[in-house]
Amino acid sequence: MKPALRLPALLVAGLFASAFSGCGTSPSAGSGGGGHGGASGAGAGTTGSAGTSGVAGMGGATGSAGTSGVAGMGGTTGSAGTSGVAGMGGTTGSAGTTGGAGPGGSGGAGGKAGAAGGAAGAGTGGKAGAGGNAAGTGGVGKAGAGGAGGGGAGGAGPGGAGGGIVTTPAFDWVGVVGSGQSLSVGTTPATSTTQPYNNLMLALNGATVPGTGADPWDPTIAGLTMVPLIEPVRALETSYPSPYPGNIYGETPHAAMANEITRQVKAASASGDYVTVHTIVGESGQGVVALVKQTGSTTGTTGRAYAATLFEAGAISRLAKAAGKSYGVGVIVMTHGETDCNNTGYGDSLVQLLADYNTDIAAVTGQTAKIPMYLNQQHGCPGAPACTKSSDVRPTANNFEWQLGVQHKGDFVCTGPKYQYPAHSDGDGIHLNVTGYQLLGEKTAEVYYQRAILGQDWQPLAPIAVSRSGRVVTVQFHVPVLPLNWDTTFDAPVITEWKMGKGFELFTSTANVAISSVAISGDSVQITAAADLPATDLNVGYALTSQGKQLSNHSKAVRWGQLRDSDPYTGGMTKQANPNYAVSFSLPVP
Repeated sequence: MKPALRLPALLVAGLFASAFSGCGTSPSAGSGGGGHGGASGAGAGTTGSAGTSGVAGMGGATGSAGTSGVAGMGGTTGSAGTSGVAGMGGTTGSAGTTGGAGPGGSGGAGGKAGAAGGAAGAGTGGKAGAGGNAAGTGGVGKAGAGGAGGGGAGGAGPGGAGGGIVTTPAFDWVGVVGSGQSLSVGTTPATSTTQPYNNLMLALNGATVPGTGADPWDPTIAGLTMVPLIEPVRALETSYPSPYPGNIYGETPHAAMANEITRQVKAASASGDYVTVHTIVGESGQGVVALVKQTGSTTGTTGRAYAATLFEAGAISRLAKAAGKSYGVGVIVMTHGETDCNNTGYGDSLVQLLADYNTDIAAVTGQTAKIPMYLNQQHGCPGAPACTKSSDVRPTANNFEWQLGVQHKGDFVCTGPKYQYPAHSDGDGIHLNVTGYQLLGEKTAEVYYQRAILGQDWQPLAPIAVSRSGRVVTVQFHVPVLPLNWDTTFDAPVITEWKMGKGFELFTSTANVAISSVAISGDSVQITAAADLPATDLNVGYALTSQGKQLSNHSKAVRWGQLRDSDPYTGGMTKQANPNYAVSFSLPVP
């Protein structure tokens, strides 16, 4: 058995030279992913807070004590005595009379379920930890092995796996910038037409932006106001190209994202709040060349996204100050890649874009906090009907979209793929319906809550090591919530050599390698070849090669796979399960 190569060593091992043949679309404006053509678009138990003597040890939910104790995120809250001790597998205890925080405790990270869920706050053998969480700051525990339903044994509530402390926002108003192409600017019909919390957006109120004066992006122009975040965020566009502010085609993922973040914070602490302010600057059908910082005109029919971001940041900063609030940008969400599917410079462009954003936004808002970029993978191009025709089958963009999170840890995060979400009625293999946009927003919110609010290092379901032994190639994964599962609602692969692969691929630079079976083993998948493996030039992939035929359901994409984790997360808007599906990738086999 050859030793496994682990990331990032795999990324240094000549990945792109061996794994890709390009994509065939051009990164120039209007090619690749295809723009919208009109207004129709294209498109539990939880961890309780700490009592006087701390949180529970192994055994699922954390009991609490004291009147100030607030139940953790998620499920039902039982009552507890003054000691704050939770039994193994018991449900979450609620506050008693005086509960203060134990110093430095954690919020039930990874709590395993007891053998049987006991009565609320009183299972068997629960033991107080040395230092509990502050009241109302208990995070959500991982699903315990064999956790009982009624007892709430270690089950994860909304917000995913792992406990943690709900941190105070860095700003009163936390900015979220959404950029990308058509999947970033929405589809009809918009249904999130009311704002249930305090989330905001900038209203132009008829102001001409960009203007015709010396500074077309003057953030001090009259008429701008802050209003509740609803969809659509501005009037729907009916022409193409369609830069800011006429760039909206319907409901975007942003209302779902904003409202889900607030919902999770309030579930963790009823008196808490988290206000996000959303700026949406994407341009349908355009490559990254139209989204980066421009050296020429910023008022043409493409290329306004970067200038529009700074304009809104300046205007919101001014209005926040007038309202006695602080404002800074917390994350850039990039929903993109179709047009740049074969652009080998795509990763470098995104790195430069994020660096520029961090420099220029900080100059506007005065913030010192670094801004990360969240990326999600595209699965349409090349190969989907709406893509530019191409003989290529493997997009380089998909690897960039998850590898940046490995190579630039903390700066970039891949939130996962989109092939699992429901397709737009036009069935073009790229765009989603409104529920799909909302599910994408809720998944982004889950990741943001885990990372920015709980302070955890959430990572997607992605490969971390590859090895071989005989005819078997083993891919080890980072799994957000074990166990791994096969989602059999997806079609089997179409490509003959990989019909038994459930989305996994083995290939050399010249030929596909037949797969006879795949099997889950803990955090790994074992891929068995039908014949002896080539000694060199072997690659393993997943959901990357175009199948030459669209998926019959879900996103109707041309690349997909069946591997997912057991994250029980369900968003408040869609009420639909939203586990983590494996990213598409290609890696050399050592």
